[in-house]
Amino acid sequence: MPAVSPKSSLVPSLAMLLFALAWLLAATPAAARGTYLPPADFIQQSFANQPPAPKLLWLDKELQKSVNTILGHDYPALRLRYWRQQQRSLWVLEEIGKEQPITLGIVVNAGAIETFEVLIFRESRGSEIRHPFFTRQFDKVSLDQDGQLSSTVDGISGATLSVRAATRLARLALLFHQQVVNRP
Repeated sequence: MPAVSPKSSLVPSLAMLLFALAWLLAATPAAARGTYLPPADFIQQSFANQPPAPKLLWLDKELQKSVNTILGHDYPALRLRYWRQQQRSLWVLEEIGKEQPITLGIVVNAGAIETFEVLIFRESRGSEIRHPFFTRQFDKVSLDQDGQLSSTVDGISGATLSVRAATRLARLALLFHQQVVNRP
């Protein structure tokens, strides 16, 4: 049996360790991506498995102007599906974080946010917005007279664009709720 020097056995082990470490570091941002809760499940849960029939909100020119003020661009759809039961409405909305859409589920009850949840996150960074420490900030938030959120939302270092997208969608859901609350 040939003698193996300690130095020669370390080289393959060190190379494998470095490869494994590089692979883990490269895979970490991708792990943030994913469907945390399918929108259909969010709708079912929000209405105790008995959701009302969906309705449509048409984004006419006047409403699209308000949307543009909030988002900085038009919403990419001409109409939005929503679910409403008395003074409670549910919205599944999307906004680009940095490069990819983030899908949120937002329930508004009597003009204030009741539930705020990240359903699908597609960005490579910023997925911290899905955690309760962030989403709880939206509990009972409404729109003030200027169309801004009634309380401030703390940012997350490294997730600035995701936080901004989430905040814009919260404002949007509250605006849309105001539009439909007085409809039959």
